[in-house]
Amino acid sequence: MLPASAAPAAAFELFGRTFFEGKKADEAVIIGTPQPYTVTFEVTGDNSDLEKTLRNASRLWQDRKRPASGAAGLLAKARGDYKGIVYSLYAAARYGGTVSITVDGRQAADIPPDATLSAEADVRVTVNPGPLFLFDQTRIANRAPPATNRKDVVPEPESIGFAHGEPARSGTIIRAEQLEVRAWRQQGYAKAKAGPRRVTANHPNETVDADLQIEPGRKAYFGKTSVRGTKRMKPGFVAYMADLPEGEEFDPDTVKRGSDRLARLGVFNAMRIEEADEIGPDGDLPMTVVVQERKLRRIGVGGTYSTIDGIGLEAYWLHRNLFGRAEQLRIEGRMADFENNANPEDFTYKAGATFTKPGVGTPDTNFSASGFFEREVLDAYTKTGVNGQAGFTRLFGKSLTAKGYLTGSHNRFEDDVYGTRDFTTGGLLGALTFDNRDNPVNATRGHYVDVTAMPFYEFNYENTAARFTAEGRSYYAVAGNDRLVLAGRALIGSVAGASISELPPDILFFAGGGGSVRGYSYRSIGVDVGNEVVGGKSLLEGSFEVRGRFTETIGAVAFVDAGLVGADSTPDFDQDVKIGVGGGLRYFTSLGPIRLDVAVPLEKVDGDPDVAFYVGIGQAF
Repeated sequence: MLPASAAPAAAFELFGRTFFEGKKADEAVIIGTPQPYTVTFEVTGDNSDLEKTLRNASRLWQDRKRPASGAAGLLAKARGDYKGIVYSLYAAARYGGTVSITVDGRQAADIPPDATLSAEADVRVTVNPGPLFLFDQTRIANRAPPATNRKDVVPEPESIGFAHGEPARSGTIIRAEQLEVRAWRQQGYAKAKAGPRRVTANHPNETVDADLQIEPGRKAYFGKTSVRGTKRMKPGFVAYMADLPEGEEFDPDTVKRGSDRLARLGVFNAMRIEEADEIGPDGDLPMTVVVQERKLRRIGVGGTYSTIDGIGLEAYWLHRNLFGRAEQLRIEGRMADFENNANPEDFTYKAGATFTKPGVGTPDTNFSASGFFEREVLDAYTKTGVNGQAGFTRLFGKSLTAKGYLTGSHNRFEDDVYGTRDFTTGGLLGALTFDNRDNPVNATRGHYVDVTAMPFYEFNYENTAARFTAEGRSYYAVAGNDRLVLAGRALIGSVAGASISELPPDILFFAGGGGSVRGYSYRSIGVDVGNEVVGGKSLLEGSFEVRGRFTETIGAVAFVDAGLVGADSTPDFDQDVKIGVGGGLRYFTSLGPIRLDVAVPLEKVDGDPDVAFYVGIGQAF
């Protein structure tokens, strides 16, 4: 049996069971006159890390800056701290510790709830952690056999410290049990569960014996999938998108993929996949998808600002479920660069619509089609025209996406180098994207790689050409709590098949701006032709950031960006590289960090700003 604390008996929970539970009435918090108190928290021995953990487990310590709710409220906190502190000691493999909590010199557990305390009660918490206990014998009955499929492999309990000579933390015992249950479930035993557990502490030897037992039950196979809670959504389509193949071996990974796929539809406020309570006589396990649908329509507005790129305002209208199979229609518009302009011809704007139909051919394949009218006024050129594309997106596993689209456009471009030109293009767009970042808007670990190829034909100049890009991003959390993150980005691009003068400027490469080389105007870095800048046929960009997070809501960033645009399809490394450096603040919200960046161009020429400010939501990359 595990020992109780030497403090007066109080309820505590260990391994899912409650010990020494007293009367609930004694633990009730009675609202009364505020009871101020001071608290001294002492942990004997050299245990600074453990002391921090124990203080975090103490409500008396955590709430020390505000009065308790009467004397009874203070005593209730004290009684609760016995449990919390003892539980934390067991989690740290300290099974022989003692806890003393006194209020005005008396043990808190001996003071009646209606006692009168001093005007500012003196609370003292003293913890003697005792020795570190190690595992002696660790046994698990009915361990799962070795997995034959690498996707079913689960870490062995020994890998997390459930082994002879390792610290006997209570959390390790629970985790070992969970790993074995998970290992059975990965091999189709859906109703595997933990059986009776026996944990014995040997105080003279300062060791713990742990005997665990797993009850795997019968092997299960996916049964019929039913759907509950739909209104506009077609139940059959929901079951199709869950993709739990009837008759195949139960696999929790398949259930997880189905849950993620349904969540990506964007039509549900809440959604879960439930297993039946019992496995059928033939081993079939019926599954139920329970959903709660969102409102059909949504309207959104947003905006950005930088001293270089100007003000941008945008709005959209979204219908989430046009015909009952999560078909989406999004109508949107954007306007920018109007804060200092009175002439609408100087505005930048874009308007159009996108239609998306999920589950085409396979549950992981989407069809989408979009068309936009756009006018873009930049220093390098002005573009007016229409653009459209239609095609398919396929998700492979959790991280790999493939895209294939037909594209078409007709645009008129005006610039000071080539005058007015019209371009009409038709082509293909193919892309492969790998993305295992933990959070796309605020990544702290993982990688992002995108490779795109766009062959096309330009009808006015009768040219066949192709545009290629490859981008990689990596994130590394230096500290385990994500307080310090290193982030890097690299981008390379090339256009082949025609001269600069016979290619649409928006297919050529420019650099500069908030998502490129900060400190320079948006798309101001290109190929110099006389006193003007035009797009180039090659691009190299790189960024490096050090991201620090000081509190839950406040952080800061230091960064350096660099970019190079060349006139040929391969970069010319002899030309000057544009470099911008700066820093920024981050305010973290549930939607992502609000970003304020300040950047300075190091290779400044006439027309470049002295300093640039950028505001947005989400990290720069």
